[in-house]
Amino acid sequence: MSSTQTAALREDARTISLIGLAHGSSHFFHMLLPPLFPWFIREFGLSYSELGLLVTTFFVISGIGQALAGFLVDRTGARPVLFAALACFALAALSAATATGYHGLMLAAALAGLGNSPFHPVDFTILNKRVSPSRLGHAFSVHGITGNLGWAAAPVFLAGITTATGSWRLAYVAAAVYVLAVLVLLVLQRDAIDDAKGSWAHERAGAAKAAAAEHPLAFLKLPSVWLCFSFFFWTTAALSAVQSFASPALQTLYGLPLSLTALVVTGYMLCGAAGMVIGGFLVARVPRLERIIAACLLGSGVALALVGLQVLPGIAALAVAALAGFGTGLAGPSRDMLIRRAAPPGATGRVYGAVYSGLDLGFALAAPVFGAMLDAGNAPGVFYGAAGALVFGVASAALVGIGVAARSLRAPATVAG
Repeated sequence: MSSTQTAALREDARTISLIGLAHGSSHFFHMLLPPLFPWFIREFGLSYSELGLLVTTFFVISGIGQALAGFLVDRTGARPVLFAALACFALAALSAATATGYHGLMLAAALAGLGNSPFHPVDFTILNKRVSPSRLGHAFSVHGITGNLGWAAAPVFLAGITTATGSWRLAYVAAAVYVLAVLVLLVLQRDAIDDAKGSWAHERAGAAKAAAAEHPLAFLKLPSVWLCFSFFFWTTAALSAVQSFASPALQTLYGLPLSLTALVVTGYMLCGAAGMVIGGFLVARVPRLERIIAACLLGSGVALALVGLQVLPGIAALAVAALAGFGTGLAGPSRDMLIRRAAPPGATGRVYGAVYSGLDLGFALAAPVFGAMLDAGNAPGVFYGAAGALVFGVASAALVGIGVAARSLRAPATVAG
């Protein structure tokens, strides 16, 4: 490897690592409040309905903000928006630490949702512009893995500090210190995440300049944007079912203790992270990404349906539900690359913002649906519903792939492959 290639690898690794750290922090703040719900119930006498509204507030603000943040990223650049988002997380943690009741927690949820809103347009704009095309698959893989790790780390961090110190307020102060440390590190390493110094392959050809003359909302006319949006909505709906309700559903169906079934979420996330590692290699080797996505998601859907059918022993059912995360993780890097290929030149931030708002909407709407199933005694429906949502995700990915292929035939010089 030449010195030039070594330097390029080092720069790519630095950018990928910094964006991965930022993305993990955003997923950490998805879980800013839920791990400490039992403490809020004791401290403030809140109901689960009130606490659930905190989560809805987070995702509604994040979803609306994410769609709008893409426009801001395209106009101002991704890096300053990233710094502002991390600062917003610090304010959210401090608001939670000083909350004296429900309104203080609601403020923390709103600030955390606002901070979370620009992350996907920011992250993918920087990765696509700064990372070498040959390593983009690995960049998307690391991006997904760090998100899973952020989800996994937050309950351990917050509940662990609260249990050890007896103070949930101190846990939130620690969370604020953590995200401020991340912000300082990114500021010190700001040259590695400067998206003004990079460009997408199809933007280098001058297509982005031509696209700038179009109306800012022109990208909304593209079917691929809405199909990608629906893909995120359905796959996130399945994730919401597993994260929130797989544990009590397994207890109902198989008589396993909650202390054991709670491990299904951790197992699902860890299997998902392992799948993302392998998925990063597949992206560079398989041209028809929708085929990878279809195979992976259908495999996960079959696994979840088997759990709902109650044809497995209890422990095996728990293991199979967790292993379903491997398929969804394997599809992750291909999913992100497919969206990159579907994005028109000059609208990168807007497309990622609009598409990833489907993730927030999936979380916001799916949880009450699956919760109602469980309340009605339909525990198998949680797994059947998650499997069905993955099938709809497969259909969306297939239609996106067809549209991208058609566009490549019409204008091969302007599409990044």
